[in-house]
Amino acid sequence: MSRDNVLPFLINKDPEGHFRLTVRDTRYNSQGYPIVTSALQAEQFKTATAARTFARENFKAEAGQFATK
Repeated sequence: MSRDNVLPFLINKDPEGHFRLTVRDTRYNSQGYPIVTSALQAEQFKTATAARTFARENFKAEAGQFATK
């Protein structure tokens, strides 16, 4: 069983060259196994910084909560 923490915000680049933001939520079942759900946001960004700014303004994201792929 993996105990790696999943960062709640994933920023990755799509095939067209736009940056996309995925918001992830981690819950644990009765045996302590992590269940991660994710929601890709509809917005497309020109830079990763713009995606981070969007997450800060709309989801109250903080530094250290971002992962890149």
